[in-house]
Amino acid sequence: MTETTAQAGSSFGFEIEQSLRSGSTRGKNTGRNLGRMGIITTPHGEIRTPAFIPVGTKAVVKGLLPAKVRELGGQAVLANAYHLFLQPGSEILDRAGGLAKFMNWHGPTFTDSGGFQVMSLGVGHKKTLSMTEAKHSEAEVIATKKERLAKVDEDGVTFKSFLNGDTHRFTPEVSMRVQHEIGADIIFAFDELTTLMNSREYQEASVQRTARWAKRCLDEHARQTIARADRPYQALFGVIQGAQHEDLRRFAASDLAQMRGEEHPEQQFDGFGLGGAIEKQRLGEIVSWMTDELPDNKPRHLLGISEPDDLFLGIAAGADTFDCVAPSRQARGGTMYSRDGRVNAKNAIHKTRFEPLEIGCDCYTCENYDAAYLHHLFKSKEMSASTLATIHNERFVVRLVDEIRESILNDTFVELREETLHRYYGREYAREVIARAG
Repeated sequence: MTETTAQAGSSFGFEIEQSLRSGSTRGKNTGRNLGRMGIITTPHGEIRTPAFIPVGTKAVVKGLLPAKVRELGGQAVLANAYHLFLQPGSEILDRAGGLAKFMNWHGPTFTDSGGFQVMSLGVGHKKTLSMTEAKHSEAEVIATKKERLAKVDEDGVTFKSFLNGDTHRFTPEVSMRVQHEIGADIIFAFDELTTLMNSREYQEASVQRTARWAKRCLDEHARQTIARADRPYQALFGVIQGAQHEDLRRFAASDLAQMRGEEHPEQQFDGFGLGGAIEKQRLGEIVSWMTDELPDNKPRHLLGISEPDDLFLGIAAGADTFDCVAPSRQARGGTMYSRDGRVNAKNAIHKTRFEPLEIGCDCYTCENYDAAYLHHLFKSKEMSASTLATIHNERFVVRLVDEIRESILNDTFVELREETLHRYYGREYAREVIARAG
């Protein structure tokens, strides 16, 4: 049965085409299959889901022209509101006609709210969020000897620019204004992102604070939409936090699903971001807690995910879209993906490999260059090494999610999952992932 949703008077909508018929994670309370394929409609085009969204933090996927991102199968791009606010400034993008026009991208766009930067600047440590609770001590994650560049209070966040040290202030209202000026098709409510090492007491307080910020975002989003009625409607997604705690995740999801603006009760969230610190070993379980509580007819974006095992678990648990900087970031260091696992293009074994780095890959890089040439570019520190590796990695993840979409349509999800994970990780780990999926 097809289900649809759309904000009244907007060009945004979501249609479910088909759900997983077998092998999916099931909702704990409902017993329903959660995985599905569908279509998100935006003012700048459609996104056929499940879909991986390449990250263009500063209005560019590092090393790639927008036309190449489209060529490798990217349906949309996600930029970062925090970075674009600092440089070149959201007002510049507004004057340019919005993010898509500014970067000459002919397709849908997302912006995240800056919540991740609140966390990373606030703890003063690390650019990535650990998915393993035991991997780091609290002293490492909440780095006591590092300078805090951001401070959270009830009203918002005060932070210093990493560019020049200037002090800025983000509140839910400022985040909404900035994202409206940037002009992405899908924007996210301002949230506080915590780590797996934060105490239970702090997690509870943070979930409540994020809920209060979310309601303020709804009202400011409605005000901005009215004031900018000449611009296309921007869909607002609420962001669900709660770390590894089931009751907090379910509460946050249920609360946001029912939430309306205080001053503008007609305004609800158009979709949801499944955010925060998610323990990798329990990813499918934690995502299903959230999707259990969410309406079926609104899209769900799982933030910061691109590993094959995480993609299969997330999709089976009901996530529709994904983003992650890892494919491009790892490519710049020479790490490239293949059906048989990761490959380091800088390793000496590739010096005389006169064949594609991944035989059978349909990306521009593998169809035109040998592993030996890539090895040479990396060892020579040529800029084109990063470009060619990024093309391959982004294509690998985009293609994998496209294949998962087709497997939902053809009812071959279980077979594709088993084959892919066995080749990529080996049989032992693949069996562990499949067992976790249920």
